[in-house]
Amino acid sequence: MARVSSPLELDGRTARRHRNTDAVLDAVHQLFVEGHRLPTVEDVALKSGVSLRSIYRYFPDRDELLQAALVRRMEVAEPFFSLDALGSGPLGERIERFVGHRIELHDTMAPTARAALQAAATAPLIAEVVRRRRTQLTDQTRKHFATELDALPAGDAADLLAAVDVLCQFEALEALRVERDLSPARTRQVLVQALQALLRGPLPG
Repeated sequence: MARVSSPLELDGRTARRHRNTDAVLDAVHQLFVEGHRLPTVEDVALKSGVSLRSIYRYFPDRDELLQAALVRRMEVAEPFFSLDALGSGPLGERIERFVGHRIELHDTMAPTARAALQAAATAPLIAEVVRRRRTQLTDQTRKHFATELDALPAGDAADLLAAVDVLCQFEALEALRVERDLSPARTRQVLVQALQALLRGPLPG
């Protein structure tokens, strides 16, 4: 007759599984931070101290492991996406606060965002998370600069929103901070000047 595990044993196994799963997902994030955008399961096992056999028991393949790690990190990072005093204050103050928030968000989320953008091409779940975050940030931009946008005809407002949105999205920050190697202060100056020109000046044509 097969031995039946006691509730205490089952609780212990569940707790161990949770600890191991957390260690594995934390290891994936740390590998992202270290520049490994698509780490192997072997990399994760070495970093986490959890055996390959256990990892494959929790996650059937690397794609599921990376998806779980990315989704978890994006959910944990929710507070970083909030912009204080949304839409309040004079335009200059709002621009400064908006740019500062986007730079901080980039510097905080860059390792995860790089991995997510690369994985999104073949992982529908990650692609949906990326889409939702983009929509969230576009809505944030619209609300923060509603005064300026609402003063324009619908078509012009849509064009202005698109320009501001693209200028401050992750890829643009990545180009300024990484490709052009600008400091946070210099990046802030560039973006503040660009947004002032867009939001204070008349639209061409």
